[in-house]
Amino acid sequence: MRIIFWGTPEYSVASLDIFIKSKHEVIAVISQPDKKRSRGSKLISSPVKSFAERESIKIYTPDKIRGNIDFINELKSLSCDLFIVIAYGKILPKEILEIPKFGCWNAHASLLPRWRGAAPIQWSILKGDEFTGVGIMKMNEGLDTGDILLEEKIKIDNNDNLNTLSKKLSIISAKLSLNATSLIEENINKNTISQLTKQNNLGREITYARMIEKSDYKVVWSNEAYKISQKIKALYPRANTTFRGKNLKIIKIKILSSDEIKNEKYLFMSDYSKPGIILAVIENKGIIISTKTDPIILLEAKLEGKNISSKNQLIQQLKPTVGEYLSD
Repeated sequence: MRIIFWGTPEYSVASLDIFIKSKHEVIAVISQPDKKRSRGSKLISSPVKSFAERESIKIYTPDKIRGNIDFINELKSLSCDLFIVIAYGKILPKEILEIPKFGCWNAHASLLPRWRGAAPIQWSILKGDEFTGVGIMKMNEGLDTGDILLEEKIKIDNNDNLNTLSKKLSIISAKLSLNATSLIEENINKNTISQLTKQNNLGREITYARMIEKSDYKVVWSNEAYKISQKIKALYPRANTTFRGKNLKIIKIKILSSDEIKNEKYLFMSDYSKPGIILAVIENKGIIISTKTDPIILLEAKLEGKNISSKNQLIQQLKPTVGEYLSD
């Protein structure tokens, strides 16, 4: 099969790699334009573009795709069988969806129709979902509304964060996309693919995973401890608070249960009913902070202008005082 691959972030690279190594022919890659991704004016290519360059594959990075007649005509000239779309970053319009002979197929990182949209992995952790997965969907003009060809479900482990869960789902996306391509190839002489399932027949709630905004990264200490933990995992490593006027990224915490507090005989300041207060600073353990419910122990963090630190190193770096507030 002659394939055009659409993708942008690191998440998509495993899928591109598996197709390059397969019997199929990746004739072109479409990725987002180079962007300023760090300080300074240097433009940086997307991970997918960088990978495709190393493999000497033809690359397109159009600033816009909707109504881009030259680009659309170029795609048509490539005589493509399939579009494989994995985290490209834009919705493909009808005039592009109609180009490949056997359709456009997307690997979406959720159990559709739950978490349609831009940030399904983040929202599955933020909302405390027990399971997530990957679905291979035949794309239409809607936002992740197409019929499902293949799906794989996995449990979200208690220790999973955005990084670890993304890696798991990236591998599944690659495997399922390749398997789906084989199924499509087997059915090319049929008018329909019998394995397709409409999303409304799956009996699941429809939810939307909006893009993560700057305000979402702020840790709100007046929330329950488990919600704070979910946010830190879901937005790893960018959830943050303010300490003495500086940004403090919260990398890792642990919720302290009442039994742990009792057994360890932690000595806290007497009044910790207010959230966001430093309750204790304990050598070889970390900094204990109050929330709406259980206290948490700050295990790992990154202070603005400093490297990531943990436990004693973090205590020495911050020099926190019992009774200090951390700001939302």
